[in-house]
Amino acid sequence: MARKLAPDKWLFAATVGLALFGVVMVYSASAVLAQKENGNQFHYVLKQGVWVAIGFVVMLLAMQFNYQQLKNRRLVYALLVICTIGLICVFGFSSINGAHRWIKLPGANLQPSEISKLSLIIFLAYFLEKRAGEEGDFWRTFVPCGVVTGWLACLVVIEPDFGTAMMLVLIFTVVIYTAGARVRHLALAAAPALLVAAGLLILVPWRLKRLMVFLDPWADQQGGGFQVVQSLIAIGSGGTNGLGFAQGKQKMLFLPFAHSDFIFAVVGEELGLVGALAVVLVFALFLWRGVRTALLAPDRFGMLLSLGIVTSIVAQALFNISVVLSLVPTKGIPLPFISYGGSSLVPTLAAVGILLNVSQHASGSLDVGLFEKATTKLRERRKLDVPAPDVLGRRAFEN
Repeated sequence: MARKLAPDKWLFAATVGLALFGVVMVYSASAVLAQKENGNQFHYVLKQGVWVAIGFVVMLLAMQFNYQQLKNRRLVYALLVICTIGLICVFGFSSINGAHRWIKLPGANLQPSEISKLSLIIFLAYFLEKRAGEEGDFWRTFVPCGVVTGWLACLVVIEPDFGTAMMLVLIFTVVIYTAGARVRHLALAAAPALLVAAGLLILVPWRLKRLMVFLDPWADQQGGGFQVVQSLIAIGSGGTNGLGFAQGKQKMLFLPFAHSDFIFAVVGEELGLVGALAVVLVFALFLWRGVRTALLAPDRFGMLLSLGIVTSIVAQALFNISVVLSLVPTKGIPLPFISYGGSSLVPTLAAVGILLNVSQHASGSLDVGLFEKATTKLRERRKLDVPAPDVLGRRAFEN
């Protein structure tokens, strides 16, 4: 284990900046709605501020211990059991907006599906390290990882929450491929997975309607396409420089969920293309430093753990932004760090705390020779005819 270093400052700054920016934008996006519903324009922003404070404390605590303590068999499987129980318990509570996703506690709601992402990442990192050298074994490595992922994804789908289930599958795909799984095994699993996904989209009437609306939202502007149309109006109204902070119009009860799932539309309207691109660039910075942390991790567990966390956060951000821009069908999934809600924010900040913890134990420089040998072995095992890795590009992550 490499000596403990200072956490990655750029990664830390990106996280804190996005979370604090989220508090500001939640106020702007929710003030009108909060005044109407609660008679207090600060209702939502005060709650978000509390969640950010709690999240920062959890993140700082996660930075203090040695992340390898997560590599504990009892802990790993206990997390999976707890997630399973939580995902089942949600059906004992009343639905919110037609979905059973939350366990309602006094003063707060807990969303087990958010915790399931981190639990799956920890399990995959733990299990795939144990199977080092057997990554290409279908029954001993690929199937167990796929079964655990499929089990969690199925429980999430029936809430229903198709978006988070897709995130779980994406995390599995990225992590197990990076660990060395054979491409043909992934292709073998992709075929039935795509059939199930197609069935969930086409055979479920409201999902099929949402898909049709996505193809032409303007055809039903006052019905199914209302939210997407209002989002596009907001983005378009912002232009290059935006209307100015707190000067947006769509949040005035036109755009549903302006302070949560569609907060990026408010960013685009009030801060314009410049502000929206700034948010995207900060997520790009997060991606770069997160991948760098994974590459510099002192062990296989830390590398896979870091990569899974980065994938879950950045992929979710891209998906949310794509929904707001109508690049993919509408799906209720929050923008990490920025959207209102503690049930997503706190687990996300906890995950970043673990990522920063890994960065403190990084080796400080890449062993390029070791990388070349590992890549050569991986290429031979997969029998892929691909060029040798770009070592200079690889070294760019060191800076």
